[in-house]
Amino acid sequence: MARYSTAHYFLEGLVDLGIDYIFANLGTDHVSLIEEMARWDKEGRKHPEMILCPHEVVAVHMAGGYALATGRGQAVLVHVDAGTANACMAIQNLFRYRLPVMLFAGRAPHTLHGELTGSRDTYVHFVQDPFDIASIVRPYVKWEYSLPSGVVVKEALARAGAFMHSDPPGPVYMMLPRETLAEEWDDADMPSYPPARYGSVHLGGIEPARAEAIAQTLIAAENPIAITAYLGRNPQAVAALDRLARACGIRVAEFNSIDLNIPQDSPCFAGSDPLPLLENADLGLLLDSDVPFVPQYAKRASAIKWIQIDVDPLKSDFPMWGFATDMRVQGNCAIVLQQVLDAVEARADDAFRRRVAARIASWGDAREAATKRRVAASSNKGVSGALNPAFVFATLSGKLSQDDVVLNEAIRNGPILQEHLARTKPQSYVGLAGGGLGFSGGMALGLKLAKGNRRVVQVIGDGGFHFSSPDSVYAVAQQYQIPILTVVLDNGGWQAVKSAVQRVYPKGVAAETNEFQSRLVSGRQGEKRDFSAIATAFGAHGERVGEPDDLAAAIDRCLAALDDGKAAVLHVQVTRL
Repeated sequence: MARYSTAHYFLEGLVDLGIDYIFANLGTDHVSLIEEMARWDKEGRKHPEMILCPHEVVAVHMAGGYALATGRGQAVLVHVDAGTANACMAIQNLFRYRLPVMLFAGRAPHTLHGELTGSRDTYVHFVQDPFDIASIVRPYVKWEYSLPSGVVVKEALARAGAFMHSDPPGPVYMMLPRETLAEEWDDADMPSYPPARYGSVHLGGIEPARAEAIAQTLIAAENPIAITAYLGRNPQAVAALDRLARACGIRVAEFNSIDLNIPQDSPCFAGSDPLPLLENADLGLLLDSDVPFVPQYAKRASAIKWIQIDVDPLKSDFPMWGFATDMRVQGNCAIVLQQVLDAVEARADDAFRRRVAARIASWGDAREAATKRRVAASSNKGVSGALNPAFVFATLSGKLSQDDVVLNEAIRNGPILQEHLARTKPQSYVGLAGGGLGFSGGMALGLKLAKGNRRVVQVIGDGGFHFSSPDSVYAVAQQYQIPILTVVLDNGGWQAVKSAVQRVYPKGVAAETNEFQSRLVSGRQGEKRDFSAIATAFGAHGERVGEPDDLAAAIDRCLAALDDGKAAVLHVQVTRL
């Protein structure tokens, strides 16, 4: 009778769940898994492909990028409490993105004297055994479990898979004690748990009466608006929103957008600032949005009737939320908006259609004025050593296709990127959902791994670049031949820190003396930073641009490097802090 370790059945469970990749930063706790994978490789048996990442922040964000592209959560292996701590910031980001991922951490052995296979045999097994490893990530996971015995490993994996994929999706966390992974079991005694019978739960539409009520409210509205951030996670929802907006004359704003939610060439697209829309609106739709606007700057919001449709309308993981709504609907926006559109089209008469057409036509002057402002802003190239970000983004936009994927981690320059780097296709744009900088490098790798036929471009500020563990990003890009383009916007520091001080103390001493503790360069003569050198250290193409007239050719060379299968980093000096 065949006899195998828990590690063997763990791998079988991942295969059963359809896991393609294990993004890993391994340690002493993973010896049984390493041994089992070596045995499977020797026998020619296929297991999820291992992607070794020199830092956990890259491993987790890579898994997130792959899940964003495919809708399927992957596995991440990290080393005990140390790896969990390194992974925590990335897990927070994926939690806020509502992206599925299985985070597995080994646990230091619990036996001390060699009683079991895998017992403590080195110094770190004593110092890496805290009382509560899971507390490190508990606020940011939907489910946690410490595997007590190998006999339940497949059932535990099936349950983890169900939690991570159920709406709203998100990370799960399982701890794997070293002795438990080394346990051996007779194959005949290992239960089977078909994932299809332990599957996830997904939201759908709503009852016809509520769809009719929303439709009637939209038809009666004189100036309806919609605000959204992550509706575009589902490409069908993008089309449904655009059709509904055109049918009802709804202006749509994307505040802090995480996905592309409406094509920017739609007549109903109203940019990334919702505040101007609030001034005359009588009805607002909140569609898959965590923070539709900042309340202290939106005093008129209370005068508007609000209808919320969201995969997570209560925001149960936000201790305080603060956005009043008149109707809350938990559902799949793609389905619900189509239901509402069907109801609108069944009720709409010629008079309503004429009213909507006139409303949309009335926005033409505002769109034309916005276009002129964009052209004027981007025509200013800046000066030597300080390129204008609008010019940088407009130039980059002219080099990219609508099939390319752009990740926006430009932070304070993020709204400028949205304005000047036009996106029209679903899943062609990714913004920052969580509170942790440094997401875009790993996410770009994961997106490119899943979408090998599309170019992936991350735009990141110099402060965020430091957080992203860039050496790890380009080490992975080199080892696994995953070409991505990184554009680093170097303004010499953290503009977000400076702006925060200016908002609270606009006439304070920091503003008076221009001392915001936010500069990352001293300004000494001869001081030079070259982020592209990090890329070239790992075989990528790297360039540094400080002259406006050099930008276009540099972008061309970087994109050519991608076409040749090499990652590229373009370090651009922009307007200084």
